[in-house]
Amino acid sequence: MAAPRIDTCNVSCCANRTSNVVSWGRGGLIAFGTCNSVALYNPQEIRIVEVLNKHTGRVNAVQWVHKQDCSPETQLVSGGSDNHVIVWEKQDGKFTACAVCSGHSGPVCAVDAMSLSSSQLLVASASSDSSVKLWTCSSDTAECLQTVSFGSGFMMDVSLALLPGSRVPVLACGGDDSRVHLYVQLNGQFQRLLTLTGHEDWVRCVEWATKDGELWLASCSQDCLIRVWRLFAKTATEPNQQTEAVIKMKENVFQVSGDEFAVTLETVLAGHENWVYGVHWQPPCVKGDLVEQPLKLLSLVKSSFGGNTLGFYGCQMSPDGFMILAHAFHGALHLWHCDSNQGEWRPSVVISGHFGALQDLSWDPEGEFIITVGSDQTTRLFTPWTRKGCSEITWHEISRPQIHGYDMQCLTMVGCFQFVSGADEKVLRVFKAPRNFVENIANISCTSVKKLLGCNEIADLPEGASTPALGLSNKAVFQGMNPLNSLTTGEFALSDLASQSPQQDSEDFNSLSDQYKESYFQPLKLIWYLCIPPTEDDLLQNTLWPEVQKLYGHGFEMFCLASNSARTVVASACKASKPEHAAILLWSTTSWKQLQSLPCHSLTITQMAFSPNGHLLLAVSRDRTWSLWRQGNPDSDTGHICVCIVGARRRMMTCDSIVVVSQFLGEYFHPYPLTLCFKGQGEGV
Repeated sequence: MAAPRIDTCNVSCCANRTSNVVSWGRGGLIAFGTCNSVALYNPQEIRIVEVLNKHTGRVNAVQWVHKQDCSPETQLVSGGSDNHVIVWEKQDGKFTACAVCSGHSGPVCAVDAMSLSSSQLLVASASSDSSVKLWTCSSDTAECLQTVSFGSGFMMDVSLALLPGSRVPVLACGGDDSRVHLYVQLNGQFQRLLTLTGHEDWVRCVEWATKDGELWLASCSQDCLIRVWRLFAKTATEPNQQTEAVIKMKENVFQVSGDEFAVTLETVLAGHENWVYGVHWQPPCVKGDLVEQPLKLLSLVKSSFGGNTLGFYGCQMSPDGFMILAHAFHGALHLWHCDSNQGEWRPSVVISGHFGALQDLSWDPEGEFIITVGSDQTTRLFTPWTRKGCSEITWHEISRPQIHGYDMQCLTMVGCFQFVSGADEKVLRVFKAPRNFVENIANISCTSVKKLLGCNEIADLPEGASTPALGLSNKAVFQGMNPLNSLTTGEFALSDLASQSPQQDSEDFNSLSDQYKESYFQPLKLIWYLCIPPTEDDLLQNTLWPEVQKLYGHGFEMFCLASNSARTVVASACKASKPEHAAILLWSTTSWKQLQSLPCHSLTITQMAFSPNGHLLLAVSRDRTWSLWRQGNPDSDTGHICVCIVGARRRMMTCDSIVVVSQFLGEYFHPYPLTLCFKGQGEGV
């Protein structure tokens, strides 16, 4: 019998929090670093097509190796916190690591590469060890050509190009000394020939572009300015003396192999009001038989505001110039496309994912969606989406039910559109889907609301939810509720939140807090008829679920949750260092009252699971034991009874994997057969 084949249908991820971690290739693929991997994303298909795994530390920099004829790239360079630079090459339709550059003593923060020949690459890498290394890579070998040390300084970015009319490489480095350093390869070694001054703070990004036989260098800085420099070859016919009637910028002249070149400041772009983190040229395009370089620049700044909108880290422009991509502080990708009819930039659908460790996940009982929690303090809901005119199904985040103030640890579904979650706090929180979410998921999945709910109770559901300032609880938002009710019930009225007129907003402010109004929930259907996944801005604010219950009883931070197949009982456990805190608490999902406490273990219970019929409960603990509990007779008050305790394992038991498989014959208390599969830390199954 042939082994079953398992294919990847969805990858949910986000970009790392570094400036140089995203690169848009001319073949249409976007490469970005996510945790210790490099993801290749196709914005047209809206899915991850490949994940490259080789780094053992966080990926900080990614760069495609562009070709002069603008054909799709076949090579990619990445650098990470493992101090390595890896060259990836496309072979048989898949990218593989063909060379590893080892030599840095600190994390690599920037990389660039260019082709010297059909079989040789020149790679430049900047690291926090205060050095820039030049590498030559051919086939499967990498050799360090040169190490340029900057003493106690750091280079934030590097960019490679060829001098006009020659095959001589030129390297631009921007660093924390507020200068741009130019290095040219002479006699096999890179020598510093010029230092461009003018910036008054750290230079964050540098990038070359070739236009009409001249090099254009864009540099951005924390002084809120962008400077554009022009490097060109001087001809013998140019006059050496300047007349008083002609005003020219100062030229920095240098010679390479008898040829004379000059660098001059072309322009200074001012307009940003904060640190400029990135600046990029629109990639060159082919028109007829010629390669043209548009003189268009894309720049971004770091925001000074708090919350979940701390600005962007990096940006890229599509090869045709009609799409813009940026990645934000919280890892989200933002994509805009240019509407040629109206000349406006509009948001596009893009993938998303947790920017912290994924801690737990749970399927909807009907299998319609999956919900996850992570250490990024968010709960996210993913569901399949079928685009119009496309038979392929892709998964997307359509709701962010909980944005918390503590790292999330666990969750479990307890019915249709209802779940319980636990975080690094002593409280369990119960959430129920609002009407806006039910209607929107029906639109996206092309399913009727009645089929999803199984009843006509949608009229009683709140419209959405909103979190008050400095609050952790999502308050329900109802349509047309009395405004005074929000003062006593903690619930908001949708009509009241949108009823303020611009005239009222322009009145004198009584306090500083009045100047910055809170952002409240707005139904997505009022923004547009939601037949596509929502954008990141809407996910942050308009897709919260109202909190319907809090469960108190644990003495320390929550660690794991489980529910039975009937969704009538929830089991919970918290962090524990003493037996009195290591008890399992059972809760009723109808009354939300505590049913029973199950003491047994002496340390934290790491995972629990109910048997398929809900009559058995298995728990594993850090005290290296596991316990099996059997539900008592429903006609008596015995509750759950511990029927088995097994210990003396060599390693503590973790939540890597436990599976309970049981098939019950006869009475509910006669399990046959019962299979328990679990895994200890560092052990196999």
